Amino acid sequence: AQRLQTAEALVLFRERTAITAPLLAKLPNLRLISQRSVYPHVDVAACSAHDVLLCSNLHNDGHSVAAAELTWTLVLSCARQIIAQNISLKAGHWQMGVGQTVAGRVLGLYGYGRIARAVAAYARAFGMQVVWWASDEGRARALADGESVAESRAVFFSSADFISLHVRLKPTTRGIITQDDLLGMKPTASFINTSRAELLQKGALLAALNKGRPGRAGIDVFETEPLTDPQDPLVSHPNVIATPHIGYVTEDELDFQFNDIYDQINAYVAGVPQNMANLDVWAKKQA
Repeated sequence: AQRLQTAEALVLFRERTAITAPLLAKLPNLRLISQRSVYPHVDVAACSAHDVLLCSNLHNDGHSVAAAELTWTLVLSCARQIIAQNISLKAGHWQMGVGQTVAGRVLGLYGYGRIARAVAAYARAFGMQVVWWASDEGRARALADGESVAESRAVFFSSADFISLHVRLKPTTRGIITQDDLLGMKPTASFINTSRAELLQKGALLAALNKGRPGRAGIDVFETEPLTDPQDPLVSHPNVIATPHIGYVTEDELDFQFNDIYDQINAYVAGVPQNMANLDVWAKKQA
């Protein structure tokens, strides 16, 4: 807080910085917070109480191509055991293990959002069958769009060869995936998570992997980030391909995100703020 004492505008990136009432009380000059996407980490009421305007572009007109591409990369990497094969070759060995082709196999997508639908398009281009599970509202939208929805949650987990999670983290979705869900997967199946680690019950994925169901996992998100312990049980697990939360980390995606963030700052300076989350602050300023 001391380093931000004179700041009038604050840029937040992703959801890692909690904006709380005690913090805002230490930033007397702050007038604007500009960020992108959802804001469960921001105390909006406290922002209003301190006359701080929150502007956040929810990017409803597009999806993160970078996140969808990484998801698909992890699907293929799990299918063909890319990391293990690479390590084997560099260690002076030849082929190890036998991979899977994805054509003809079933990709289960949990969550009917934009990124999931982009991943579905990739899967179909590779000849996969796509089946969905989501909230009641999400399943209804999928059915209305002519998509295939599993007859039950249990069937969704038991029938898919790959399952990829695409759900926003909020109080109602925290811990939505249980160890029993994962244990219902095939021992030959792979679980992919490029969304949020907290969508799974704590420890559920590691426990399920240790019991052999699912057989593999590709993960880009962790309960604690940044994670720099190479001995972390998930990172070091032989059946896990892990990346350090790079779903959004491409030149193109970062340019896109920061353009949105700084456009909001410029709009505020020009007197025409965009994407206001607490309109009351601006209304009070104009009164």
